[in-house]
Amino acid sequence: MTSKPPTLRSRPLNLIYEIPTGKIQRFWDGIKEGKISTTKCNKCGKLFFPPVADCPTCLQSDMEWVELSTEAEIETFTHVAIMPATFQHYDPYTIAIGSLKEGVRVLAWLKGAKLEEVKVGMKVRLAPKITSEGLLTYEFTPI
Repeated sequence: MTSKPPTLRSRPLNLIYEIPTGKIQRFWDGIKEGKISTTKCNKCGKLFFPPVADCPTCLQSDMEWVELSTEAEIETFTHVAIMPATFQHYDPYTIAIGSLKEGVRVLAWLKGAKLEEVKVGMKVRLAPKITSEGLLTYEFTPI
């Protein structure tokens, strides 16, 4: 007679992280005002999105704020029909990477377009948004 090894039942573990945003608070304030901005390193000239407080390229903290044009072109996209556990309450959605005129790439949800209309090269606008839950975010919409 063989005995089964003992088993343990796992429990769900929910982690909530508090991310300090003090040095990039201007980004979140801008979203509340309907603007999208980011940071540019004054030493090496590199532009970052999302904004960073310190330049990972030249390791300087001399950053300036730049308002972005919000016009973009889709480089790639995917449609998510089987959502991760934390997104189960959403309908299927499309996310895209768009290249802004300033050269930065942005990953965001694409709203207002049927899946069959979405194409690489499609012109979109990056728009700030406050969700119904009060969360600050941004999304692409077709132009």
